[in-house]
Amino acid sequence: MKASYYKYLLDFKRPSGTSRGVMTEKETWFIVLEENGKKGIGECGILRGLSADDRDDYEQKLQWACDNIHLGEEKLWEELLEFPSIQFGIEMAFLSLKSDDPHILFPSDFTQNLKSITINGLVWMGESSFMKEQIEEKLASGFNCIKLKIGAIDFEKEMELLRFIRSHFSASQIEIRVDANGAFSSSEALDKLQQLHQFELHSIEQPIKKGQLTEMAALCKNTPFSIALDEELIGVFSFADKEQLLKEIKPQYIILKPSFVGGFRGTQEWISLAEKYNIGWWITSALESNIGLNAIAQWTFLQNSKMPQGLGTGALYTNNIDCPLEVHNGQLWYNTSKKWDKVL
Repeated sequence: MKASYYKYLLDFKRPSGTSRGVMTEKETWFIVLEENGKKGIGECGILRGLSADDRDDYEQKLQWACDNIHLGEEKLWEELLEFPSIQFGIEMAFLSLKSDDPHILFPSDFTQNLKSITINGLVWMGESSFMKEQIEEKLASGFNCIKLKIGAIDFEKEMELLRFIRSHFSASQIEIRVDANGAFSSSEALDKLQQLHQFELHSIEQPIKKGQLTEMAALCKNTPFSIALDEELIGVFSFADKEQLLKEIKPQYIILKPSFVGGFRGTQEWISLAEKYNIGWWITSALESNIGLNAIAQWTFLQNSKMPQGLGTGALYTNNIDCPLEVHNGQLWYNTSKKWDKVL
């Protein structure tokens, strides 16, 4: 078996804002396996400034993984514990290589275009007029679950946007999730949650920065509506540490990004612990190209979750890889009549 990797820069159609800043491009890496005339592809979806494996030796570790591909998937996963995005790329590439079709990793009713996955519509940060424009577009497109990034513009303006949605749609018509990306200080967070409660929100992701376990546990205990941990899970590698984190904070939900938590295997560990402690969960992509999104979507479908999932559509970029994934009325479909761009 031969393994190689290459870098790919994804260009945003328009700058996309979070509380950590504005992005104009997204770096990703592809791993390609070759054996007996067959090829498989996996994506290492790193997000600079956020991924646990955003390290100076990242590319060196990619090269090491390719040089040691003979060790096999199991051994490589263990050796790459502190490089979750490479773990995921390797896991995906092996699945792709073994499959009759390198893009069908988990055959199901989803990959046959018989069933879909309910997803949330993501509204990026920006000027309030731009955010309102996105909200109107998502609602007109048939989404009944909207996720807003908050914490970058004036809090009162963000409240106005939420008031705008609620003036037109009740909580039973449109579910609203907000993602603060750790933007609130621990001293102001509970007060802000109480102000946000009037809008009947489903949940808020990561209201305060990760690593403040005592403060986050107190927030989860006293919050007027559900808190979901997101960044808090990044860099927690061992099963024992994962369990300790959930026991200590006791969140209402956790959000699982396979690129950040060690692929499907790492995600499954979190799910088993969440279910043990009666914590809800959903799965989210992390700005991967359509290669990574495709793998995440196929696996997510098999988990049979009834909640809207956070699966992006791949429509953010000008140079994504054309693929069969499509969104209609807030549902992600795999359109079997559409073909993949040649990437292998």
